[in-house]
Amino acid sequence: MENDDINTRLLGGKQQEEEEEEEKEIKIHRKVLDELKKLWIVAGPAIFTRFSTFGVTIISQAFIGHIGATELAAFALVQTVLLRFITGILLGMSSALETLCGQAYGAKQQHMLGIYLQRSWIVLTICSFILIPLFLLATPILKLLGQDDDIANVAGYIALWLIPVMFAYVLSFTCQMYLQAQSRNMVMIYLAAAALIVHVILSWLLTVKYKLGLPGAMISTVIANWIPNVGQLLFIFCGGCPDTWTGFSWLAFRDLWPVIKLSLSSGVMICLELWYNSILVLLTGNLANAEVAIDALSICLNINGWEMMISLGFLAAAGVRVSNELGRGSSKAAKFSIVVTVLQSLSIGIVLFVFFILFRGRLAYIFTNSEEVANAVGDLSPLLSFSILLNSVQPVLSGVAVGAGWQSIVAYVNVACYYLIGIPLGVVLGYLVHFQVTGIWIGMLVGTAVQTVVLLVITWKTNWDRQVNLAQERVQRWIVPEAGERNGNGTMQGA
Repeated sequence: MENDDINTRLLGGKQQEEEEEEEKEIKIHRKVLDELKKLWIVAGPAIFTRFSTFGVTIISQAFIGHIGATELAAFALVQTVLLRFITGILLGMSSALETLCGQAYGAKQQHMLGIYLQRSWIVLTICSFILIPLFLLATPILKLLGQDDDIANVAGYIALWLIPVMFAYVLSFTCQMYLQAQSRNMVMIYLAAAALIVHVILSWLLTVKYKLGLPGAMISTVIANWIPNVGQLLFIFCGGCPDTWTGFSWLAFRDLWPVIKLSLSSGVMICLELWYNSILVLLTGNLANAEVAIDALSICLNINGWEMMISLGFLAAAGVRVSNELGRGSSKAAKFSIVVTVLQSLSIGIVLFVFFILFRGRLAYIFTNSEEVANAVGDLSPLLSFSILLNSVQPVLSGVAVGAGWQSIVAYVNVACYYLIGIPLGVVLGYLVHFQVTGIWIGMLVGTAVQTVVLLVITWKTNWDRQVNLAQERVQRWIVPEAGERNGNGTMQGA
C-alpha cells in the first residue's frame, strides 16, 4: 500500500512537470507570435515601401536598358555610385530620427516626435544643398575616377535629373522614420503602390509611345519619387498623428547640435555600408571590357538590392522594436525582439539563397537583351546568392545598433571590416590574382562576413540593462515639457 502511494506521488509529480513544460512551451509560442505580430506591423509596410523606392529605380533601369547599352551603364553608374552615395548620407542621417522617435515613443513622450521630425528636416535639407555640387560635377568626377568617357558624359546628364530626387528622399526617409516609430505606417503601402503604378504607366508613355528616350524615363522617375511625399505630409498634417504632431514649432531650432552629432554618426554608419557596393562598381569600371562588367554587376547588385529591401525592412523593424523597448525600460523584451527578428530575416534569406542558386542568370533578361551580359550575370550568381544570405543578418544587426544608439561604434566596425579588410582583399584578388570582378566581389564578401560576426559578438556581449538606462537618460536630456511645446491654437509654437 505504501509503495502504491509512492508510485502515485511519483506519477503525479511527473505529470505535473509535463504539464508545466507544456504550459511553458505554450507561453513561449504565444510570446513569439506576439513579437512576430509587432515585428511585421513595422516590417511589412517598411519592406513594401523600400521595394517601391527601389522599384522606381529598377523600372527606370529596365526602360533605359532597352534604349541602349551606354545609357544603361551610365544610369547604373550614377545609381550605384552617386545616388547610393547620397542615399547613404540622407538615410543614415535620418536613422538618428529613428533612434530618437523610437525611444521617446517607448517612454510615452509622444509630443517630442513632431519636434524631432522638424529638427531632422532642417538638418537634412541643409545637408542636401551642400551635396548639390556632386550632381553638377558628376561627369568630371567619374572621369577622374577612371570611368569610360562616353559613359561618364551620359551619367553627368542623368545626374542633373536626380537633384529633385535627392530632395524627395529628405521628406521620404524622415516621414518613414517618424511614422514607423509609432506603427502608423500602413498609409505608406498605399502611397508606395500608387507611385509604382504611375511610374510604370508614365515610363511606358514617355519612353515607348512618345519616344522621349532618356528624358522621358527621368521625368517619370522624379514624379514617382515625389508622389509618396505629398501623401505622407497630408496624412501627418491633416490629423493622422494627433498625439505626435501638434503643428510647426520654433522649438525645432533649439538643441540642433546634439541632433546634428547623432545624425552625422548615423550617416557615417549607413554610408560606409551603402558605399561599399559603390566601390565595387568603381573598381569594376577599371577592368577590361568595362561596359559588360558594369552592366552584369549592376544587374546582380540590383537583384541583390531587391532582397536588401527586405533586410532594410527588418532593419527598420529591429530599430523600432529595440528603441521602443529600451525607452519603455524592458531589456528582456529588447533582447527577445532581437532574436526573433534575426531568425525571421535569416529564414527568408535562406529561401532566397536557394532560389537564386537555382535560377542563376535567367533573371538577367529582364534588364538586358545582351546574351554576353546575361552569361556574365550567370557567372556571378553564386556570389549574388551568398551576398543575399549575409544580407539577411547584417542589416538587422545594424537596426539593433540604430535602436540602441550605437551608430558611432558600428561606424568604426564598418571602417575596419569593409575598408581595411574587404576592399584591399578584393583589389588583390581582382587585379593581382586576375580574378577580375569575381575576385573583387569575393574580397568584399569576406569583409561583410567579418563585420556580421563582429556585430553578433557585440550584440551578444552587450549589457542591455545598461542600454535601458542610457536610452532613458537620452530621452530625459532632450525632452521639452509638453506644456511648453503646445500653445492655444496648436499650430506654431514657441519656446
